[in-house]
Amino acid sequence: MSISEPQPKLSFKQAAIVSGLVSERKYESVAEAASSDDPNIVAAALVKGGLITDYQAQQLNVGHTKFTLGGYLITDGIGQGGMGHVFKGVHRVMGRECAVKVLPLDKSTAESRASFMHEIRLQAGLDNPFLVRAFDAGQDGNVHYLVTEFVPGHDLRRLIRNNGPLSMNDAAVIVSQAAQGLQYAHELGMVHRDVKPGNILVTPEGHAKVSDIGLATWSMSPENDPRAGKIVGTADYLSPEQIQTPKLVGPLSDIYSLGCTLYYAVTGKVPFPGGDSRSKCRRHCEQTPWHPRKFAPDLSEEFVDVIADMMEKDPTRRIQTGNEVAERLEPWANSPTEIVDLPIDRKAWTPPPPPKEPSQIRETPELPELDHSGHGSGNPLSQERRSDSLSTIPQLPEDWSVEPAAKTNSTLAIAISLAIAIPASLLIGAIVGFIVRGWL
Repeated sequence: MSISEPQPKLSFKQAAIVSGLVSERKYESVAEAASSDDPNIVAAALVKGGLITDYQAQQLNVGHTKFTLGGYLITDGIGQGGMGHVFKGVHRVMGRECAVKVLPLDKSTAESRASFMHEIRLQAGLDNPFLVRAFDAGQDGNVHYLVTEFVPGHDLRRLIRNNGPLSMNDAAVIVSQAAQGLQYAHELGMVHRDVKPGNILVTPEGHAKVSDIGLATWSMSPENDPRAGKIVGTADYLSPEQIQTPKLVGPLSDIYSLGCTLYYAVTGKVPFPGGDSRSKCRRHCEQTPWHPRKFAPDLSEEFVDVIADMMEKDPTRRIQTGNEVAERLEPWANSPTEIVDLPIDRKAWTPPPPPKEPSQIRETPELPELDHSGHGSGNPLSQERRSDSLSTIPQLPEDWSVEPAAKTNSTLAIAISLAIAIPASLLIGAIVGFIVRGWL
């Protein structure tokens, strides 16, 4: 057979034995006990007996035999992030479960390897209960991998999509813990740059961990960042300064993104739904989202104020630290929340009106393209991200703003805000009041 000709696919039995997961004697014993040579029946018996996992059975069935990376045995395929595939594994000596991120050979360019090593070096220095910890990193042949703790449960995005928006209490607990994790990273000089619900893992016990620092950078030494000067992150959660001055992004950018995440957690909506990435970027810089109580009427106005202060477009007016976020959320994180019906009139949350005249249209500088090279959709470390389709399971390589409306807003802006904030029956009286006060 020519070396260029494809090798014949191994049978399930051959693959199981070649992989080293099962000895030939053990395979024969299980097949005999199952009274069948049918590979599907034997596979089910091997899984039931704890000798292989469902994922391993699926991979063996298509002839794959590689299940080890260094000292780790791969037991499941979790998903795919921007930097590579992520697997569930177990240390073959210590027996500790972990997540193993692998840079695929077909993506192993000089730039991707630099980005992957950048992530490894960043994560190596982190040790905080609210951040996903790195355990190990290594190289198996030409394959580079990063080993982190395995966090069971859901990422926040999946949790909300499955169960709906969170209560103020639950959202406060999760976001407060994420804020403390970010505070730790910020004190080390690190900026995450991709804070979003998909990158906050929530355990079955309700503990939160911030994950996926593949886009993070050192705020004090951006020259060492392979993506310096590029807009990186996820469009629904980008801060205005990430868009306008990507070379000067600091910790306050993460606070804004965490505010967008808190908005999503209690409303089930992103701040600026619809449109493409360029449109979302413009709205983050120029427009104001809907008031959260439009979607979640039970939110207290004090809670909404926290979201607003996290999402101030001007970084100098924003909540300044992760610790301050945690302190502001403490009343809801530590005690039951008393729901008070307050009018929606404290902040400018509604979208601004369209300009009345063509001359009022403000030109927006052309935005550079988003750099999607370092992030995936959702968090790859959550077990729930895995698809049940075999074709998607990886194999090992052989809308509002927080700024008050400008005082020069038109009459139309006032009318729109009033229409959202107060009953229609009071609108006429309010307009009369404006006339009396000389505002119209």
